[in-house]
Amino acid sequence: MKKSLLILLGYLAFYPSTSYSQSILDGYLEEGIKNNLVLKEKNLDLERSLLDLKDAKSYFLPSLDFNGNYTLASGGRTIDIPIGNLLNPVYTTLNQLTGSSAFPQLENVSEQFLPDNFYDARFRVSMPLYNRDLMAQKQIRANQTLLSEYELAIYRANLIQDIKTAYYNYCMASTAVEVIESSKSLVEQNLKVNQSLQANGKALPAAVLRAESEVESIEAMLIEAKNQQKNAANYFNFLLNRPMNTEINKEDLSQFPLELMSESGEFSIQGRPESLRVQTATLIQQTALKANQNFWVPKINTFADLGSQAFDWRFDSQSRYLIWGLNLSVPIFQGNRNRNQIQRAQLSIQSLQNQQQLLDQKLEMDLQLAKNELISQKAALESATKKLSSATAYFRLVERGYREGVNSLIEFIDARNQLTTASLQKNLSTYKLLKANAQLERQLHSVTPKP
Repeated sequence: MKKSLLILLGYLAFYPSTSYSQSILDGYLEEGIKNNLVLKEKNLDLERSLLDLKDAKSYFLPSLDFNGNYTLASGGRTIDIPIGNLLNPVYTTLNQLTGSSAFPQLENVSEQFLPDNFYDARFRVSMPLYNRDLMAQKQIRANQTLLSEYELAIYRANLIQDIKTAYYNYCMASTAVEVIESSKSLVEQNLKVNQSLQANGKALPAAVLRAESEVESIEAMLIEAKNQQKNAANYFNFLLNRPMNTEINKEDLSQFPLELMSESGEFSIQGRPESLRVQTATLIQQTALKANQNFWVPKINTFADLGSQAFDWRFDSQSRYLIWGLNLSVPIFQGNRNRNQIQRAQLSIQSLQNQQQLLDQKLEMDLQLAKNELISQKAALESATKKLSSATAYFRLVERGYREGVNSLIEFIDARNQLTTASLQKNLSTYKLLKANAQLERQLHSVTPKP
């Protein structure tokens, strides 16, 4: 009996359960989703992806910049302008003809190339007219945003399942403690009866020793069950990101009917976020491949400058200017980097297609296993319920017969062991069914694909 109970308690520890949505559990789910740090980080990743998408869209809008420069220069290359040699003979002839000195002699001029005391300030408006790279980046950023949303959906679904698992693991351990404490009261009562019988000379010392041994066994099992209950509570509080010693409200399963998923019918995995995540990653690589294949397509931009430039900070109608133009860029040769990028994108697409095929097979298999497990656990719970009913009725008969002297101590202990084992088995079967139900619920979790 002790060995079988220890095995059952071991199952309680290694078979965490899940369940349907209830009022208490809904509150814990809301608290866990709100406080989970990893979920908060993934929400931040999604917000960053949305900002990246806004940045990609902003490149299609006009941009306005202000640029200015001022230079002081001395020396450098110069250009000689022989204005004196060109005009002085003409001016001399004119002075002779007019008999005056109205035309003075000029010196040759030497001007340096570097502008001295010169400023150039302008506003530039620029906008892309045709740029396939910007179009591809916008589409990639949009798909990356979807990728972040699917990652968030996957983690959120897993977190919900983990919280349910931890909560019902705690409820299961608490129920086990209650069952063992009930059994402890029975064996303690049995010990008192045997001690009384021995004192009156109606029982042998061996019966008392056997009863004392049963009490010690139950005590050991109770300590182990309470430790499991404490560990389950600590893990549940850890998932909810709150102090380990926080009190947990236990759900009473007997007050609610089991609301189980239907294992019949056809289900599709196309809406699973895991599958959509790989599909979206494939779309990103396909967009990158298409952009790399169109590397030769020209890029056309337009710009307009409104500014002023002059020497000595002069600002007038002669210094102000307006320029409009077009920029055309066509890549000719870049060391075969574009070809390498095309091959790299093709390899990435092949890898993602293999991952998609493997993932679809795994999701189909997991779905079928979850459906089969739910069917098996339903049958196991029905069997455990009938066994508990039979064990309860049998224990009542043996207990009455033992008090009346019809049944022996061995029969009483055996009936009590059967009742304890049946209670634990019923508890275990209930939570294993709820676990199977939650697994199927998780396998059927889907999101709506976005265009």
